[in-house]
Amino acid sequence: MITRSQVLQPMVLRCVSRVQGAQPSLQPRPFHTWSIMATPPLSACPHDHCPRACRCPALGHVHQLSRRVGQKKQRLSEAERSRSLPDAARTPSPEEPCSGPHTCLGPPATTGPQRSIYFLSPKDHPARLGSEFFDQPGVRLARALLGQVLVRRLADNTELRGRIVETEAYLGPEDEAAHSRGGRQTARNRGMFMKPGTLYVYIIYGMYFCLNVSSQGDGACVLLRAVEPLGGLETMQRLRSTLGKGASGRALKDRELCSGPSKLCQALAIDKSFDQRDLATDGAVWMERGPPGPKPAVVAAARVGVGRAGEWAQKPLRFYVRGSPFVSVVDRTAEQMQA
Repeated sequence: MITRSQVLQPMVLRCVSRVQGAQPSLQPRPFHTWSIMATPPLSACPHDHCPRACRCPALGHVHQLSRRVGQKKQRLSEAERSRSLPDAARTPSPEEPCSGPHTCLGPPATTGPQRSIYFLSPKDHPARLGSEFFDQPGVRLARALLGQVLVRRLADNTELRGRIVETEAYLGPEDEAAHSRGGRQTARNRGMFMKPGTLYVYIIYGMYFCLNVSSQGDGACVLLRAVEPLGGLETMQRLRSTLGKGASGRALKDRELCSGPSKLCQALAIDKSFDQRDLATDGAVWMERGPPGPKPAVVAAARVGVGRAGEWAQKPLRFYVRGSPFVSVVDRTAEQMQA
């Protein structure tokens, strides 16, 4: 007995042969003369990329089905190929950084929120003032320091910050008010003779400290008299409460925290151990460039507490920001003369 498939199979083969050699003008035969039981190979249809159905109705349905099957095979093949790649060549997960000799195939893994610039290492801080800034004559450095930011990092990584608003210049051996007057050099004042940017810390009244920065010229330096607190005020309050007016229990106003050379050292926890440190490289204390903006008006006045220095006592070598409430002593006469 002859089955239907035995009758139709030769017809299907003849159709495949015709389609392989078909011209675009070839007209398809009616669908009922074909059987989809015999599936031709994918290459049997010459219209692989035709947006319409294949010209051969029976093969057209096969063509659409075959394309879907082919796409699925391609996806499976790509997935298999991806699994077979070495670990270093696959896209890293967020927990695995891209490493190894192979090129990273995916976007870089996220590293989490960036640290504020105020918590970077001082050596890498983009605004940190280097040795070249301090390498200038005393008077010029005393003026240039106004507006710059003094930073103190404590042992627990707390950072105390203050904008410098008052300085005094001491010009070396010729200056009768300087500790280096007459060229004297001792173990106590050695920091004044070291490279510009070296700290010189000395004690007054046996218990208070004063902070200086060496400048150009042997024995020349700049005393930091006052800063405007910017950050870490609560810690400054606590540090000041151990000495001075804070010991009475009264809370100090912000303008009282660092309005004097010894108050400044108390609020920033600076003592004799900071003597001869380099501001350009030290990890516990450094300076940063102040925020951009117009230069403040500067008042030049006589220095404070140098009455025994003869004519040098009256020289206008103290500089402060006019109108700042954080200045230790305001000279109204000098302000009127320089208005």
